[in-house]
Amino acid sequence: MKHLILGTAGHIDHGKTSLVKALTGVDTDRLKEEKARGITIELGFAHLELPGDLRFGIVDVPGHERFVRTMVAGVGGMDLVLLVIAADEGIMPQTREHLEICQLLGVKRGIVVLTKKDMVEPDWLDLVTEEVRDYLAESFLAGAPIVSVSSRTGDGIDNLKAELARMAKEIEQKRVDSPFRLPVDRVFTVTGFGTVVTGTLLSGAVTVGDEVEILPSGIACRVRGVQSFGSKVEKGGAGERLAVNLQGVDHTDVQRGDVVVPKGLYKPTSAVDVRLNYLASMGKELKHRASIRLHSATYEVPAKIILFDRDALQPGESAYVQLRLAHPVLLLPGDPFVLRTYSPQATLGGGTVLDPAPPRRRRRSAEALALLEAAESGVDQERIRLLVESSLLSGISIQEMVNRSGMSGKRIETALAPLLSSGAVLQVVKEPRIFLSKDAFAQLKQKLSDELHEYLQENPMQEGIGKEELKSRIPRRSDSRFFGPVLASLEKDGLALSDRELVKLPGRKVGVTQDQASVQRALEEALTRAWFEPPTLKELCDLVGATEKQVLDHANMMFREGRVAKIKGDIFYAPGAVNELRDKLVAHLKEKGEISPPEFRDLTGLSRKFMIPLLEYFDQEKLTIRMGDKRVLRKG
Repeated sequence: MKHLILGTAGHIDHGKTSLVKALTGVDTDRLKEEKARGITIELGFAHLELPGDLRFGIVDVPGHERFVRTMVAGVGGMDLVLLVIAADEGIMPQTREHLEICQLLGVKRGIVVLTKKDMVEPDWLDLVTEEVRDYLAESFLAGAPIVSVSSRTGDGIDNLKAELARMAKEIEQKRVDSPFRLPVDRVFTVTGFGTVVTGTLLSGAVTVGDEVEILPSGIACRVRGVQSFGSKVEKGGAGERLAVNLQGVDHTDVQRGDVVVPKGLYKPTSAVDVRLNYLASMGKELKHRASIRLHSATYEVPAKIILFDRDALQPGESAYVQLRLAHPVLLLPGDPFVLRTYSPQATLGGGTVLDPAPPRRRRRSAEALALLEAAESGVDQERIRLLVESSLLSGISIQEMVNRSGMSGKRIETALAPLLSSGAVLQVVKEPRIFLSKDAFAQLKQKLSDELHEYLQENPMQEGIGKEELKSRIPRRSDSRFFGPVLASLEKDGLALSDRELVKLPGRKVGVTQDQASVQRALEEALTRAWFEPPTLKELCDLVGATEKQVLDHANMMFREGRVAKIKGDIFYAPGAVNELRDKLVAHLKEKGEISPPEFRDLTGLSRKFMIPLLEYFDQEKLTIRMGDKRVLRKG
């Protein structure tokens, strides 16, 4: 069965709800206040089945100006609209605004229904028909069927059903192979079942048992049951009106404007890049940083307009802009939206989301405008190339490309293939697959090469820099997982050399000047004189006339050359002194079998300051092993 969403639009009291009842037998005015006032306040729902295996979910929207925001929620996901105009009144203010909203939200097809035909003379009906046809000439309803009906008598209802059936055959069914997305328009609780949400499924299919989450709150839950048009089903597909029973979430934690999606797939956003069409009917310019309200699907959120390439937008103009939202919502590429003013409340424009997770862009940035032009053009390869380039040193994953472009993973892979083969884009992480542009990868290589040279220039007696130290110098906005591939590329180009835990410069010899050699001789003499109780680091600095860093650099170099023994980070010994202490310890252990710290102190005459570090040093050398508070010779 083909499932389509049919919506109503039009001025208050033009007979939208009566028309739906005439078509389906369902009265969509369900609130007491609606009954009392004779107007629709909330969205109403019904369904209509027609020959040819067609089923329409009908969304009846309010016509009063105060409830336009509810009307916007109803238009989301519409395949076909019935623009309802009372024959006795003709085109009215909300007729115009609803038509503008439908156009801004991308509704492509519709039927014009002239209601209350039984209340006017045939000549008057002909005049209204011509007036409507002329008015719609520049809209998406130009050339649309105009059907006159009487909801009271039923006259013309069969003709309307026939037109609906004919147009339904021309409309493509929404895709069910993409992830599901259900914007919530109602929440309630059912005794014995718990939380139920309703909405129009925009894409994909939702199945009993699915693990889902509510965005933007991120609450995880499970689909306990699904109903479509009042019937229990195992699966609901795109284009259907659904009631979904959720397990694991209280109804007070879900509200209209939330969206139900697969668990862990999407992230809400606080900024979107869009194409904004500013209505020609607006009487003044729209300024940079203007405050407005964004409506899309069932969302309504305050936002600020950031104009990229100008300071104001004139009525009738179109431009790329960034909308910065007061709180996060889920928006995806291609989603239509409407913007409305605060006071007086009016629709000012709308358009389509191009990038739902953009960085903060510089105004008048040529790169940002090029990316948005590519996003709008639909040229896949150029769009993906610019997405990778715009990620700079951060890189971008396949899933991020899906979320930001709205393209399927398969389409992205196809677009990536020539970019990878040409070298314009590089894959730098295997799982998850993360990509950098050629220029960004080159920048990272240059950065690490510069860091290597700078470190060795500042530390001339060091053979190289530790890998972890060099890795820590990758820019913060980048990813530490890029270090391995970048280092491998530096080695391939002969710009670096890995030697165990060090990164060296190929061909670089570590040497010392005459002054440095004299410092090292002074260190050797000081350690030899002190023998079992060498000077502290500070004392060594005073003895040789150098800074702590210089002394440590010299001592570490001498340690690598075997000229001093390094007991711990800042304690160095003459090698002969350590050998003598080792011989004393081994002789004692061979005779006694074990030694405690006090016995080691008595054996060597050392203070605790040196005694404990030395015992730990011999443990690390695997000469001894600690057993409780004593040491024994390590076997083998």
